[in-house]
Amino acid sequence: MKALSRGAFGALALGLALSAGAGPQTDGAAELATARQLMTAAKADAVGLTFVEDLTTEIGPRLAGSPAEQRARDWAVAELKGLGFANVRVDAFQIPYWSRTHERLSVLGPSSQPMVITALGGSRATPDGGLEAEVVRFTSLADLGAAADSDVAGRIVFIDEPMFRMQDGSGYGMAVAKRSACHKMAAAKGAAACLIRSVGTQHHRMPHTGVMDRRGADGVSQPLGALPAAALSPPDADQLARLLARGPVRVNLDIGVESAEAAPSGNVIAEIEGGAHKDEIVLLGCHLDSWDLGTGAIDDGAGCGIIVGAAKLIDALPGKPDRTIRVVLYGSEELGVFGGDAYARQHTEELSKHVLAAESDFGAGRIWRFQTKFGEGALGHAKTLHTLLAPLGVGPGDNRSGGGPDIGVLARSGVPVVSAGQDGTDYFNYHHTPDDTFDKIDPEEFRQNIAVYAAFAYMAADAGWDFRAPAPATE
Repeated sequence: MKALSRGAFGALALGLALSAGAGPQTDGAAELATARQLMTAAKADAVGLTFVEDLTTEIGPRLAGSPAEQRARDWAVAELKGLGFANVRVDAFQIPYWSRTHERLSVLGPSSQPMVITALGGSRATPDGGLEAEVVRFTSLADLGAAADSDVAGRIVFIDEPMFRMQDGSGYGMAVAKRSACHKMAAAKGAAACLIRSVGTQHHRMPHTGVMDRRGADGVSQPLGALPAAALSPPDADQLARLLARGPVRVNLDIGVESAEAAPSGNVIAEIEGGAHKDEIVLLGCHLDSWDLGTGAIDDGAGCGIIVGAAKLIDALPGKPDRTIRVVLYGSEELGVFGGDAYARQHTEELSKHVLAAESDFGAGRIWRFQTKFGEGALGHAKTLHTLLAPLGVGPGDNRSGGGPDIGVLARSGVPVVSAGQDGTDYFNYHHTPDDTFDKIDPEEFRQNIAVYAAFAYMAADAGWDFRAPAPATE
């Protein structure tokens, strides 16, 4: 970290110490007062934003299982130790490895021209020199599923389905199905390869990558999917559709990949060790890996900066929070959420001691909604948090939070979770593209995220609340 980031803590700690001891408080009022002070302090954050800037500048892209991801883990360990966090370590695990070496698509014949593509994670390689075949277009995955095998066999499937822009990002869930499943469905019908319109909301000549579902019948992920597969940039998808409207189109698809059955990865863990109930854990998560096209600034360098910045604000307080706050920079999320699954396996015995979990993995846009997944008897705590966060422009959400990709397994195991919903209106302009770079982060919106995370994490760690509390018994 830069000297400016470290030097800010003396004044910050002093200010928080003075506010925390400001006279007698009613029950719970002291914690709420400190949480509000953390929200104010977040406006001057330098730690979180510097963390993202340094990560994306000094390391850059961090493909899961690659030497770059290893460098990122080593870098993060050094940074977190330098910031004074306790128990900094790496929980190692292995993943099936995949990376691209080259990717090209060319239209053949009278309309000969190149098109801009990117291979999807898990794509098989084409034969040397590429594969040549006719293209068949479908408007959705369902249309492909309804097609006769004879209409698909030997051809390159092209699923030309757009994604719709939505604040909560729900358009992604609808559009991403084709990326996940096209290769399996097309292979079952005898196709030679699969192309999709990029799953994104920008209309530039920048394709959007992402992983395919590589799980076999046994549910275990393999290095490679069923077919060569790639995403076309939106303008090139339009161009291909126009060409197909004029008659048959034959293309050459050339994809090179490297793969391995096993490659090293790991979760970077750091803690603010708690006091009387230090065995109870409030988990804040992000993922450290990224795709290889951009520098992984919004996905998910920003998330890591947000949780590190928030945790460091709490760490600067006088005294320890009652419960331990654990920061987890998950590894290898992009290629299959391997870090989240590994964490749940490696920490099975202490999951009952995880009192709350949250994950920042949706960029750095302003948080507009706060969702929970608490026991019915803890909904009063949710209302208190909603009231606390309202001055930051955060509205109340429902009690149906899923948590996030890496902590989803914790939520399914019964760990209470929250979702601090960021404005994702523009998120998919950059997500998984070469344009995912540091300049896309708005510092003011980023610091609002830190304020939200610092406030609710502190309350969870110090107020003694039971987020699993069942509904009160009725007589």
